[in-house]
Amino acid sequence: MPSTWFRLLSNPHTPSFLPLALPPPLPLVPFVSSFPLYFQLKSGTGFSSFFLIVLNFSWSIWGRLLGGNVVALSIYDTLQYSNTSHCVVLAKDPLLVKAARGDPVGRPPAWMMRQAGRYMAVYKKLAEKYPSFRERSETTDLIVEISLQPWKAFRPDGVIIFSDILTPLPAFGVDFDIEDIRGPVIHSPIRSEEGLKTLHPIDLDKLRFVGESLKILRQEVGGHAAVLGFVGAPWTIATYIVEGGTTRTYTTIKSMCHTAPHVLKTLLSHLTQAIADYVIFQVESGAHCIQIFDSWGGQLPPDMWERWSKPYIKEIVHLVKKKCPEVPIVLYINGNGGLLERMKDTGVDVIGLDWTVDMADGRRRLGSGIGVQGNVDPAYLFSPLAALTEEIQRVVRCAGPRRHILNLGHGVLVGTPEEAVAHFFEVARSLQFDTFFQNNAAKDPNLVA
Repeated sequence: MPSTWFRLLSNPHTPSFLPLALPPPLPLVPFVSSFPLYFQLKSGTGFSSFFLIVLNFSWSIWGRLLGGNVVALSIYDTLQYSNTSHCVVLAKDPLLVKAARGDPVGRPPAWMMRQAGRYMAVYKKLAEKYPSFRERSETTDLIVEISLQPWKAFRPDGVIIFSDILTPLPAFGVDFDIEDIRGPVIHSPIRSEEGLKTLHPIDLDKLRFVGESLKILRQEVGGHAAVLGFVGAPWTIATYIVEGGTTRTYTTIKSMCHTAPHVLKTLLSHLTQAIADYVIFQVESGAHCIQIFDSWGGQLPPDMWERWSKPYIKEIVHLVKKKCPEVPIVLYINGNGGLLERMKDTGVDVIGLDWTVDMADGRRRLGSGIGVQGNVDPAYLFSPLAALTEEIQRVVRCAGPRRHILNLGHGVLVGTPEEAVAHFFEVARSLQFDTFFQNNAAKDPNLVA
């Protein structure tokens, strides 16, 4: 295939803002599929190595070389870069990323929470060979293999890294174990000022396996799906650190809100910075999109969530958007029916709805200016496939054709039939908006798409 090469030489007289040479408009070059550009980046101490940017089927309108970073404005493409590694990649946005940002899409992108895991026969076979969950979730080769299992089987629009919200804890001073019956166990809970002394800034070198895995996943899926990273929200992570593990009552941490608020605030503030750094690390390693799980935020009364969870999530979003403004962020809370309007104010791009919220009601309460994700009841995957199809169609119809990512309202349940998961994604791919909403409008003239 023909291609055009451009080379922009840096020199001491180069201005801080430079227009990149543009290829001819697409109608004039119907046979050109990409336009690689070579250039050097200026820095205060000299020049960096040459980098290659490939623009697929569209082009960046302007480029800007400033302080060793590259910033590009583009209609269809997103510039991914790393300040530390100077890795620069320009590629067409995956469908999920477009939907998260509110760009027009032809169908709903789809993925599932916990789409890699215990319901898949191939995963169970691997788990027999590697029985330790931490080994499976902290070994690069295993992380990549497990993350790609549902991608190879079902071709979802999002490939989420196989990991855990507790994975980064040892990197900032909190050790934990995972026991077969009790689940995660923290032997030294933090409930006092003395306990706070064990904390330190997050050491991302201890999380190299996460970064390496994301880079490989990005290469494996190419532009065919979005690579998803994720973290736990400060409140949710704090419940484990304070309670010493899982709990059904949250009495210790809830009482701390009144008996030791200064200790809890210090802990949450430390977690906020560590989690923000971890998110940026994931993005720089290859994640297209990040989901924040405030899994236990729904255990708080709305006014308590407003005080003890929301400000810290909001600060994470601020810190991440300051460094990575184009990366979509999704916020999911289990049991979030009473929190939707409050969640919207965190600054995230997409709100994940659990299955107890009616999608039509959720869309009405949140409005059309923010994305929604979800929210098929995971139990529908145990139902006849015809019933599953109808529910998927209902959810998509209620969400509308813009800013919707199809998902479950919670994670895939153990024992879920794999053929039902395959059907879920087949139905999602079949829902072409140009015909789907026209057909539904004909059936229901009052439908607002």
